[in-house]
Amino acid sequence: MPTTPAYSPPSEQPKILHIDNDIIVVNKPAGLLSVPGRGADKRDCLISRIRLNYPEALIVHRLDMPTSGILLLARNSETHRQLSKQFEQRKITKEYTAVVQGCVKNICGEIDLPLITDWPNRPKQKVDHKIGKPSLTRYEVLSVDTQQQKTRLKLIPVTGRSHQLRVHLLSIGHIIKGDALYSEVEAKKNSRLHLHASKIIFTHPSADKTLVINCNSPF
Repeated sequence: MPTTPAYSPPSEQPKILHIDNDIIVVNKPAGLLSVPGRGADKRDCLISRIRLNYPEALIVHRLDMPTSGILLLARNSETHRQLSKQFEQRKITKEYTAVVQGCVKNICGEIDLPLITDWPNRPKQKVDHKIGKPSLTRYEVLSVDTQQQKTRLKLIPVTGRSHQLRVHLLSIGHIIKGDALYSEVEAKKNSRLHLHASKIIFTHPSADKTLVINCNSPF
């Protein structure tokens, strides 16, 4: 099992992008857990920080600790139930911005590879064509830097498997810049994971209207 580095949450606070009587949409800093981890040293997380001012806040979904960007919170149990249902029915669209190593040849495409937990190497995930769960990611090239051999992508996860974007891109030979978990080379560079939740589209539970929230990538 990979050695887990000591948790060192950033001092940067989550920024509120939208708030009303039912929901809070925030920009989670990279390096901050979405929810508490195991042990007293991992209590500092996004939900605990938000609850200092909004004690009623409920987590609806999560982002990996090294991933930054949009996170949706509910302010009451009914809103939480409705938003969770939208996620389950895949009625919520999320877009990510990523920078990957190498020049991606196709302007757009799909990565359709089943994923499962790599139990001997938890928390890693892996492609498994026999017992993996169906997983689908759509991508679009935003720009290519041939000199630096890097590509900026827009990613749309159709399914929501753990580490889906990271493993799917790794599987096609384009590791996300700064992905220390899946690349020893990237780990040595000591760079943040270049993955950011940049857009979310969903139906507001009480206003019955479509909300589109954007959050620019910090890289």
